[in-house]
Amino acid sequence: MEQILINLAAGALGGLGAGKSSSTFDLGTAGNIVSGLVGGGLLGQIATLLLPSVLAAAQSGNMSMSGVVSHAVAGGAGGAILTAIIGAIKNRTAA
Repeated sequence: MEQILINLAAGALGGLGAGKSSSTFDLGTAGNIVSGLVGGGLLGQIATLLLPSVLAAAQSGNMSMSGVVSHAVAGGAGGAILTAIIGAIKNRTAA
C-alpha cells in the first residue's frame, strides 16, 4: 500500500511540475494533478512489476530507502510524462 501512495504523490508532483514548466503541457492545476496521479500510479505499478527486487521488498514489508526512491522516481516520471502527452495532444487539437 505504501508504494502506491508514494507513486501517486510523486506522480501528482511530477504532473504539476510538467504542466507548470511549459504552457504547451499545462492542463490547469487540477488537470495537471489528476493526470499526474494517473501517470504516477500506472508507471509506478509497471515499474514494480519490471523490477523484481523492488517487488520483493514491497511484498516482504521491508521497503528500503532505495525502494522508496525507486517508487518516487517512477511515479514522478510517470506523472510528468502523462501530463506532457495529454497537454500536447490537448493543445495540438485546440490549435
